[in-house]
Amino acid sequence: DSREAILAAARAAFAERGFDAASIRAIATAAGVDPALVHHYFGTKEELFRATMEVPIDPAQLLPSVLSGGREGVGERLVRTFLGVWDSPAGTPAVALLRSAVNNEWTARLLREFLVTQVLRRVLDHLDLDPAELPLRGSLVATQMIGLGMMRYVIRLEPVASAPVETLVAAIGPTVQRYLTGDLDA
Repeated sequence: DSREAILAAARAAFAERGFDAASIRAIATAAGVDPALVHHYFGTKEELFRATMEVPIDPAQLLPSVLSGGREGVGERLVRTFLGVWDSPAGTPAVALLRSAVNNEWTARLLREFLVTQVLRRVLDHLDLDPAELPLRGSLVATQMIGLGMMRYVIRLEPVASAPVETLVAAIGPTVQRYLTGDLDA
């Protein structure tokens, strides 16, 4: 019961205040438990956030391989990693989350927070870019990634739905790369 109360309080806090503004202490207070119990069940705030969204993967474990090759090719590596996750068993809850976010503002807020704080911010911070450009660059990358997820896994638009991963990486990766590191005025 305490674990479920913590999850419910965390979902509400993350949806209402966002990841950065939500605190373990406030979540524990809302759940009627000691903050130590939150740490006992979930560890870090990031782990609690992933648990509220039932995300079966940890972006922090996947992103080093995306970022390890330097700035060049990060777009292609990001698309390849995205497709690898979504084509795996972890993709099933991702599709459910995406479908839910389309119809439910609360879920959309949680998904937005997850994308920004757990994925996009980590990628963009690694690329040494002008901080003023980060919100636009991150949003543009999200349009491609979520659009790809919608077309391949939800709507199942052919030939995208059955295209080989490397075909999609070759077609979409350069656009993601431009959004990440290229000239946005072109």
